[in-house]
Amino acid sequence: MSTAEYAIGTVSAVAFAAVLYAILTSSEVRETLTRIVIDALQSVG
Repeated sequence: MSTAEYAIGTVSAVAFAAVLYAILTSSEVRETLTRIVIDALQSVG
């Protein structure tokens, strides 16, 4: 691959990471994940 292809791949990977970070740090997602973990722990014990 050429340097330009590496640059495009790096930029797209960083953009994807930024979007994923924004989604996972949103309050709705955090509350949903917390509720899932709490429900799973309560059903086990």
